[in-house]
Amino acid sequence: MRADKAEAYASTAHDGEGKRNLPGSGAGAEARAAAAEQTKPEAPRLMEAVVERSNMLGAYERVVSNEGAPGVDGLTLVGLKPWLQAHWAKVRQALLAGEYMPLAVRKVEIPKPQGGVRTLGIPTVVDRLIQQALQQVLQPLFEPEFSESSYGFRPGRNAHQAVKAARSYVAEGKRWVVDLDLERFFDRVNHDGLMARVAHKVRDRRVLKLIRRYLEAGLMAGGVASARTEGTPQGGPLSPLLSDILLTDLYRELEKRGHRFCRYADDCNIYVGSMRSGQRVRAAITAFLKRRLKLKVNAEKSAVARPWQRKFLGYSVTWHRQPKLRIAEPSRQRSAEKVRKTLRVGRGQSLKRVIENLNPLLRRWMSYFRLTEVKSVLEELDGWLRHKLRTLLWRQWKRNHTRARNLMRAGLGEVRAWQSAPNGRGPWWNGDSLHMPAAFPKSWFDRMGLVSLLDTQRRFSSVS
Repeated sequence: MRADKAEAYASTAHDGEGKRNLPGSGAGAEARAAAAEQTKPEAPRLMEAVVERSNMLGAYERVVSNEGAPGVDGLTLVGLKPWLQAHWAKVRQALLAGEYMPLAVRKVEIPKPQGGVRTLGIPTVVDRLIQQALQQVLQPLFEPEFSESSYGFRPGRNAHQAVKAARSYVAEGKRWVVDLDLERFFDRVNHDGLMARVAHKVRDRRVLKLIRRYLEAGLMAGGVASARTEGTPQGGPLSPLLSDILLTDLYRELEKRGHRFCRYADDCNIYVGSMRSGQRVRAAITAFLKRRLKLKVNAEKSAVARPWQRKFLGYSVTWHRQPKLRIAEPSRQRSAEKVRKTLRVGRGQSLKRVIENLNPLLRRWMSYFRLTEVKSVLEELDGWLRHKLRTLLWRQWKRNHTRARNLMRAGLGEVRAWQSAPNGRGPWWNGDSLHMPAAFPKSWFDRMGLVSLLDTQRRFSSVS
């Protein structure tokens, strides 16, 4: 990062036209007045807790472990430590004075599995560090207010707990689900309403101003930064906490009505006993969100349906009286597509290298879906994957005599190998014909180190 941009981090503020001024100029007057107010003995000193050494070290470790791409300034995580060694004193001073101004976030659009795009706002690594430090101080203040049925991005909570809770509600007899999808939730957060809720717990005006500046930081695409008057783009450490704060009113409304629900990020499922109840709840909560939180429910993606007809965090349930967790079909299809992409890249590589590239993907996928209680999907995926790998081998061998020789090396008899090699069928047919599974059974792939989804799930079950 150039030195001039580094200085801009620590000691500048925006004027009305979006330019930068030195702290001594008129544009910083309001911030300095707020900072002066905070120096009074009785004033809250939350910002001091944010920049405290141990809190910043914890934030630094968390940001580095999360990895991530650089922001608009190009500073990477590798360069963060030397940058801080040179400039942190000025950044800290600007934070304590209430004069720190974040840079714009880098706009990134990623496709959604169901279509459309999700907009991410990637802050600079310095702003990610400060946001993480803020989050670590603010989370304990707001955590007691959050609902027990909210599982997203909270300490000691995860998606697996949410999925288990959903299954327990269905087992209780709540065999209808109101599946609410908040339309562009992170893009539609009302800044004034959110800041009013934050101010209930936070009295330090420097912290409030900093959060507001992060909310209003421009979204940069193609070198042009556009102003934001609503929304908190995903990508920064503060976004999940701020979304929980905003939705606290929703939790309280649902709990007041006695509903069973699970919420994770912008996914919210409410479990009821009948379709009529579900329709009534959907209408009431849709109106509540619009009136109280200025949020809109996506009518096309929301529904009142049976839980086994919907998915929640990649899982679904069976229709049994004691429902079982299963992998939802869209999740299975996405996994298969990732495998296909990996195999397309590996057509010119050895099978050993292809397996090495596949295994991390398979382990991550199975680690998340280890709660599944329906094994048939895993058996099908395992068999399909071995079929794909045998097809890859057949395609790589190309010539009949090469195919016959390799089949014999794998243990097939000479007569059978020479009968199978020149059959004239395509690679996909041969990958699952009798000769290839006989020469390359599951045990052969186990020796090659290929991760078996079913075996991995069984190991997870035995440990749990």
